[in-house]
Amino acid sequence: MFYQMMTIIKKTDDVIVAAITSNITPVLISNKDMQEGNLDVDSCVRVDKIYTLSQNIVINKFGTVKPEVLNKIKEKLNKLI
Repeated sequence: MFYQMMTIIKKTDDVIVAAITSNITPVLISNKDMQEGNLDVDSCVRVDKIYTLSQNIVINKFGTVKPEVLNKIKEKLNKLI
């Protein structure tokens, strides 16, 4: 399972990430949705799996989604809460 960096929390240097997988269907993403980096396969963002991690344990960032995709993720997250 990979994680997409969404936001760096300025006060604590933590990051908020969402799990992505190629096995489920919430928010589908592909290379055309990437602002930087590449996906090996079309995947989906698990908006039901959001984590806060210390930047110290993040080994590698594989990319960033475009702002419009991030907004779509936020909309789905808002519907959950």
